Amino acid sequence: MLGIIADPARLARIAKTHWWSGTDEVRLARAARAHDCDMPLIRRFDPDEARKVMVKHLRDGYPVLTCVDGWEHWITIVNHSKGKFVCLDSRGEPVVLVLDWKQLEERWACEDEDEDGELVDIYDMFPVKPRFRREVHAHFTVARARALRRPENRDLALCWDRYVADLLEICRPRSPLHVEPLTVGELIRRNRDILIGRVCYWHGGIERDQVQRVLRNLRFVADTYGMVVPAASTRRALAELAILLTLWAAGHSPVDPLYVPEPKPRRRRNGAKKKKK
Repeated sequence: MLGIIADPARLARIAKTHWWSGTDEVRLARAARAHDCDMPLIRRFDPDEARKVMVKHLRDGYPVLTCVDGWEHWITIVNHSKGKFVCLDSRGEPVVLVLDWKQLEERWACEDEDEDGELVDIYDMFPVKPRFRREVHAHFTVARARALRRPENRDLALCWDRYVADLLEICRPRSPLHVEPLTVGELIRRNRDILIGRVCYWHGGIERDQVQRVLRNLRFVADTYGMVVPAASTRRALAELAILLTLWAAGHSPVDPLYVPEPKPRRRRNGAKKKKK
């Protein structure tokens, strides 16, 4: 959401996540600060007021962490549109969820005692606010979330951070300073045939539709973050895309070593006498 590529293992170490007890908001806030972000607590007792506050933060571009299921599990809300909330749930299969308000409220409400000792429902939220100026903004629309929930896109959803990290090396966030930038989709459309043809030729054992699928995934992620290629960098971006696709193909289906002479088979000399026993 914020363009920060964070290693989950490092986050777990900073937050001191335990395999049994998990983690709490204090430890999560520590992990957020380690990545130059703040995670303030916002508590509401009225569900409608809680919903309004959450929607406001989402519209401002801040993902919101919430503890659900009786304070036993954390999920991240990343967008709201037309009464639907796009959520990321590590326990979900797939990890991307689309919930309406009733579904979210049922999981979100947690019963606790107020100052008078009476049991009330509380709604805690923790917006993640960066301390720096954001250049990358993710637009996780409901349509994109539903697309990621399809079984054929499971690998894309699970490898999302890897796609983002690679694209950030090739593309740039859209800026008013760019002169006639190309979207990644347009760059791929113009050069699809040569990219697929070259990768298939160099590899020798990869299918065109497999390369096409990776290109489609790259375009999907780039469009989600609004990434573009400046006009002056199109050749470099095209070369880097070709390198990236070739590395993917070699990892997907290993190839034989290049430019290495094949060993000559050993031949038995004609007329060689057998040794006597």
